[in-house]
Amino acid sequence: MPDFSFKLKTTDGLARRGCVTTAWGKVETPAFMPVGTAATVKGMMPDSVESTGASIILANTYHLMLRPGAERVARLGGVRRMMGWNGPLLTDSGGFQVMSLGPLRKLDEDGVTFKSHLDGSKHRLTPERSTEIQHMLDATITMVFDECTPFQRLRLWRLTQCVFRCAGRDGRVMLLCRGVAMASLASSRVRSFLNCAPSLLLCFRRLILRVMPSVV
Repeated sequence: MPDFSFKLKTTDGLARRGCVTTAWGKVETPAFMPVGTAATVKGMMPDSVESTGASIILANTYHLMLRPGAERVARLGGVRRMMGWNGPLLTDSGGFQVMSLGPLRKLDEDGVTFKSHLDGSKHRLTPERSTEIQHMLDATITMVFDECTPFQRLRLWRLTQCVFRCAGRDGRVMLLCRGVAMASLASSRVRSFLNCAPSLLLCFRRLILRVMPSVV
């Protein structure tokens, strides 16, 4: 059985309230998610974060892979153990931060090569490497490596391929999510989705078969 599930509790028009159950606790949705960029919520101890009612926090893959390094975080037991957080953890893919580097990064069909904003050292991120790093960080919810580009149709197509590759890289039961940060115009979002709908359906069916084979 998978160690996560989602239960829809109630709806009101287009709004809905639910609960995500993970191996590390439950998250009532919609949820406020404090950001612990470098494995800490600045100015707060973990128990103080919990006292606000927060049940899940977010850590940043890009910043942690650069400092102190994903391998070092893994040796320390992951982000949750390192910072003393006992609840679920979501990690972003690092895609937004890498794409924001401008002239410091070079994009190709396989991934992104970039220079660190800290010391200029060269690094490489692909969908597979992003997923591997997030596993090292011991994420409860892992995000698919995404691409930020003004060309929405191309972005959705590449993002679909990234879902395939991340799902293929994943070797454990976990929650793999696809970030959606598309064009501001609703017509552009709908058009982009319809153009890639067949690939998306095939992609998510493959992911479901991998995580919950008895369902499909």
